[in-house]
Amino acid sequence: MRIRRALLFMPGDDRRKIEKGAGLGADSIIMDLEDGVALTNKAAARQSILTALHEVNFGRSERLVRLNPAASELEADDLHITLPGRPDGYVLPKVEAAWQVQEVSARIEDAEREHGWPAGAIRLLALIETAKGVVNIREISESDHRLDALIFGAEDLAGDIGATRTPEGREVFYARSAVVIHAKAHGLQAIDTVHIGLNDLDGLAAQTREALHMGYTGKLAIHPRQVEIIHQIFTPSPEETQQAMRLIRAHEEHQAAGSGAFELDGRMVDMPLVRAAETVLARARAAGLDV
Repeated sequence: MRIRRALLFMPGDDRRKIEKGAGLGADSIIMDLEDGVALTNKAAARQSILTALHEVNFGRSERLVRLNPAASELEADDLHITLPGRPDGYVLPKVEAAWQVQEVSARIEDAEREHGWPAGAIRLLALIETAKGVVNIREISESDHRLDALIFGAEDLAGDIGATRTPEGREVFYARSAVVIHAKAHGLQAIDTVHIGLNDLDGLAAQTREALHMGYTGKLAIHPRQVEIIHQIFTPSPEETQQAMRLIRAHEEHQAAGSGAFELDGRMVDMPLVRAAETVLARARAAGLDV
């Protein structure tokens, strides 16, 4: 599964912004057909995305398309027009049931067969951002072999349940925790919600660190200036990597000597800490660091 630290939204009807986003080095670029595009511009946005998929050099960035919700009656046209561009994947908004993921997957499977593309190569990421989506998160997590990630959408969820957004996020903390728990239980990536304060980079950094500590593997970005901060926080520092390697080596030495738990730097080390160190190294490798 490819690394997805920062996933940057770009409006699908703005070719200039798509080209700018493609040159930023974000792990993923999400060309948006939903909230970022006015209803009168949906058709133009589909064509703009299709052309960009054929013509724009995205470098190493993943090329994703966010569809309109299944209930909008726009999703079918979104897929029909953009699938010939063979994006790397689709982001599905407001997912509330397994069939919504499965239906899109079946449409993609038909296209893969028709064009002779590798089966299963186009991936899916599901946005959990409604009360019903949270309630049905287990069945969504198990829905389809194409599903790579669950994405938490705090802003839409707060609106759906009538909550008031606060800096602390207590009103959405249950759902934020549920997304990461179910994602990890089913071998999926967990992507955190957007930070809407475009000029509040300190707040973005704090929220991103909190997401990392909760077990999230990436975060949505809505402005280019957010990408570097998110990438940096989700990439282990050299010091973190060296400490993780040192702990694992010490664990291996003690295992060879026949001892289980041991002391290192004044801390008792057992398997939970070893697994945490292994997670740090896995994140470093995924980011392309030499471990």
